[in-house]
Amino acid sequence: MLLETMRQFLSETELAPAAALALLCSSAAAVVVWKWLGKRHIQKKMEEARRTRDEGVKKMAKAVQQFREQTDAILSLPLLELAGRLQEGSLSPRTVLYTYIQKALEVTQQTNCVQYFIPECEEQLQEIQQQREKGLLYGIPVSIKDHIGHKGHLSTCGLVKFLGTPEQEDSVLVKVLKRQGAIPFAKTNVPQSLFNYDCSNLIFGQTLNPLNHQKTPGGSSGGEGALIAGGGSLLGIGSDVGGSIRLPSSFCGLCGLKPTAQRLSLSGINGPVDGIVSVPYALGPMARDVDSLALCMKALLCEEMFQLDPTVPPIPFNEEVYSSSAPLRIGYYDTDGYFPLPPCMRRAVHETKEALQAAGHQLVLFSPLHIHRVMTELFLKTFFADGGRAWLDVFTGNIVDPSLKPQVNFCRIPRLGKKILALILKPLFPRMADYLNALNVYGNELYLLLCLQWGGGCWVHNRF
Repeated sequence: MLLETMRQFLSETELAPAAALALLCSSAAAVVVWKWLGKRHIQKKMEEARRTRDEGVKKMAKAVQQFREQTDAILSLPLLELAGRLQEGSLSPRTVLYTYIQKALEVTQQTNCVQYFIPECEEQLQEIQQQREKGLLYGIPVSIKDHIGHKGHLSTCGLVKFLGTPEQEDSVLVKVLKRQGAIPFAKTNVPQSLFNYDCSNLIFGQTLNPLNHQKTPGGSSGGEGALIAGGGSLLGIGSDVGGSIRLPSSFCGLCGLKPTAQRLSLSGINGPVDGIVSVPYALGPMARDVDSLALCMKALLCEEMFQLDPTVPPIPFNEEVYSSSAPLRIGYYDTDGYFPLPPCMRRAVHETKEALQAAGHQLVLFSPLHIHRVMTELFLKTFFADGGRAWLDVFTGNIVDPSLKPQVNFCRIPRLGKKILALILKPLFPRMADYLNALNVYGNELYLLLCLQWGGGCWVHNRF
């Protein structure tokens, strides 16, 4: 019976090739229309996000127009001096806040570094004036990176999938900032998925370096770097896995700190990929000078942080160690034998060494141990243990930003293609021989390594 039915079906299809062709064409057309509708839906969500951003900018600009006080003197004050004057009352938090909002509007118009202004900053302004005790950051306007949760605002990671779902409460870090008297006033731009050393996404666009608009501010905390370097913020909070604070700080001429992992709470922080525990990221401050970083860490490492997030070790800032003038024994190296170091970076290392020696410190040259094993076995094979699959999944329902397309396309190469590519490139990069053959399992290593090989790299882990 089944065979009879199949013969009848096959004979009918043979007799009706035009019908089969029509069915094939209509199916192809349906797929094209489906993709077009999906793309159009994405475009509408991005346009809505931009409209919301533009409306917020207009509201802030209108609020600033009512502010008629002198601002240049305030913008020139270092954070420590500004904090002191706010504490003593010679400057008002309102004056400082609107001064920096006004400057931030100017900077983002030139560099596109702000995603959203936070209108609730005016409510926070009222609240800090009612606090019995003034926190260490009393009246200081603070900018925060896109994926740091603030109640009522999006944490997009530059991805369409996170549009339309505002945060239900403040992250622990934002709560502690507010408890210390700081006023979060802006969320800054990031690259799509946060996995990029540029700062561009298709929702909010490309962020430019305020020092040179032909250059990138770096990533992924590029919006923070651009806003602070342009003078629109005095203190910002970024995040870092493999340079996302340190690179924008370098590109924009700032100071940045990647603390030890878990030093600051990650509760309430959004991320594009969950489950990466082998290479943890950290939140950290960005500012114009080291003293500003120290003040921020001193304010954040408080009892409030430890109570709100029990996973944070209850170790306060060690002022005695920070303020000590005792000579230190400091290890340094100008090459790790793995990443090629550009001459300018090697020169900077030696200039720093000489400055530290002149200050009375002892400098000891050393070579990092087992760097090849650390990079290939402990970093690459754990960070990309699934061949980059989880990272590729975040682009489902998203249009890929042009700056990320080479990386995404490389990850999408079939396993056999990656293995062949590894064999071809093996003679060109002999020191990659130990792990290039693993590309048929681990998807993203080659692209990352080629970027580091050709572009140079310097990975430094700062501990505070």
